[in-house]
Amino acid sequence: MRKRTKLALNGLVAAVMLVVMAGCSGQPLSTREKGTLIGGGVGAATGAIIGAAVGAPGIGAAIGGGIGAVGGALVGNEMQNQEVSQQQTQNQLQSQQQEIEQQRQQIQQMKQQQETE
Repeated sequence: MRKRTKLALNGLVAAVMLVVMAGCSGQPLSTREKGTLIGGGVGAATGAIIGAAVGAPGIGAAIGGGIGAVGGALVGNEMQNQEVSQQQTQNQLQSQQQEIEQQRQQIQQMKQQQETE
């Protein structure tokens, strides 16, 4: 049982180190990455609390962290997909507004030409 706890803690420490190294890459975290990180942290904390109640906080933290990270990644991915969709819609709107403005200017020019004739 002690060996399992050590193994779980080593895995948790390795996961934390991986997240810390990724966080130091200099680029801001995406929504998906933020969701994974938050989900993993909340899951690990919850797992450690539940695990402590049954005498295995390390294993509980490792299991909770993994499950939380997966759940956080799924939620973060969906949020990121929505952000991308909204950005595409916004870009289309801007493009259409520019086209409308160009057409308005062309109509104005045509009116001025007719008035001078």
